[in-house]
Amino acid sequence: MRIISYKNIIALGTILTLATACEVTDLQPIDALSESTAYQTPERIELAVAGVYDGAQSGFYAGNVVRGYPFGAAHLQQGDCRGEDMVSVAAFYGITYDGTYDATTPNNGFYWQTTYAMINRANVVIDGIRKAPTNSALTEAVKNSYEGELRLLRAMGHFYLLANFARPFGDNPTAAAGGVPYREQPVGTSTGVSVDEASKQGRNTVAECYEKMLADLDFAEANLPATRARNGITRATKGAAIALKTRIRLHQNNWAAVITEANKLVPTTGNLVSPIGNYTLTPTPMGPFGTANKSNVESIFSIENNDVDNGGVNGAGPTMYTSSVGGGRGIVGISPLIWNQPFFPADDFRKSSAMVQQDGATSPGRGAMFSRKYSDPTARTDNAPIIRYAEVLLNAAEAIARTSTGVDARALALLNAVRNRAVPAGPNRYTAESFTTNQQLVQAILNERRIEFLAEGIRWLDIHRLATDNTFGTRGIPAKASRTLTFTNLYTNNPATTYTMLAAIPYANFRFIWPLPIEEINNNPTLKNQQNPGW
Repeated sequence: MRIISYKNIIALGTILTLATACEVTDLQPIDALSESTAYQTPERIELAVAGVYDGAQSGFYAGNVVRGYPFGAAHLQQGDCRGEDMVSVAAFYGITYDGTYDATTPNNGFYWQTTYAMINRANVVIDGIRKAPTNSALTEAVKNSYEGELRLLRAMGHFYLLANFARPFGDNPTAAAGGVPYREQPVGTSTGVSVDEASKQGRNTVAECYEKMLADLDFAEANLPATRARNGITRATKGAAIALKTRIRLHQNNWAAVITEANKLVPTTGNLVSPIGNYTLTPTPMGPFGTANKSNVESIFSIENNDVDNGGVNGAGPTMYTSSVGGGRGIVGISPLIWNQPFFPADDFRKSSAMVQQDGATSPGRGAMFSRKYSDPTARTDNAPIIRYAEVLLNAAEAIARTSTGVDARALALLNAVRNRAVPAGPNRYTAESFTTNQQLVQAILNERRIEFLAEGIRWLDIHRLATDNTFGTRGIPAKASRTLTFTNLYTNNPATTYTMLAAIPYANFRFIWPLPIEEINNNPTLKNQQNPGW
């Protein structure tokens, strides 16, 4: 499968961004659109910024079809199928699920290409905004707000590249060429770098990448609005920047910084309503999904999809995650491995028919349980979630518990805020007496993440960051249920249930992280010598 090189991708990113900046009523040919013309007015800048969001939502895949890369939906499916708690029932994501990818396979290759195309779009527009003349309609504050949005998307792109193509921060963050190329300059513009120069850029260290991501998000936090009258969930805000920083600091194992960032959104006393953005938990775990997917109090940032602009049938969350009896394709189901864990009780609301649906034994899903978080497999309008308030609460709970000498009351309360809306009163709810050490509390928080974020692509992020953890380490990609099983009778609520498993992939194995795409390293003489070991 041929994957286009970065030379083509960065040029495409520039062209598409400038094309998006042109108003449809303009008579000026697109190839005559100058960089200065593209950013003369706030209206044109709005269109250019929208083009970057579009690049984050979907990109071109093999055969020029549109898929949900990098963040439209495919990142959810890749993140789930690299882990063990969701199962790729069909061969559609078999390469990812089985770990048989290589430097030529399209899933990981196009993930790289479309992410960098989006990053270059962001850099092109940032450059244009900075050069645009300041006036009463386009003040410095307005320009900085637009730039904040783009730097948030740029940081997010690099974060997911690191999570998939580099070893975690806890390994060796200062190892030479251990990270990914962090691209901050536009390519192909008069004040940017040339295509040839960009095609020779090597990998930054992981530590350098994290420093740059945090600088981008600090700028975004300082300049973005707290709320938006329109597109409040799908347009970057101050709260989105802070929430993403809690995630990134968690991946750095910088517990104190997680707490500092989380405290901006999570009150230390009283009701759990964020003072920035007014985020709070919905009454049930289904609250941010289904018909409320477009507007709810818990979603902090999502990527928009609608009936005329989505990732297509083969890349959309609703089609992949919804059972065939529910109108979807029944591709990515809930594994019996997580279903049968003792910390996932039978009366948990997240096991109810409101949130899951089982396919028939002879259906494409072969009796697997499927999530109902995505409700529109026909028009595929469901937004792709990026981060919710529930994650911020659990990020804070974990960081607090890890830095406590005993069972911290606030950490327990934050865990219970998420868990108790799904678990009825009784023995399956946690109290201070449920734990004797802070390590037991941390483990309960990590367990809760596995349940709460099913079908949201987060499991791989946790496997990746915890791989080298001395106490809670995943030690690699855990063993998984074989995707060829008939699953009908495997959801027993009994952890002793046995079935065929795929072997774990140890952390030391080169397959733990994706290889850099073959055409990328063939076209970049620097990256050619920086391929991930073993590939």
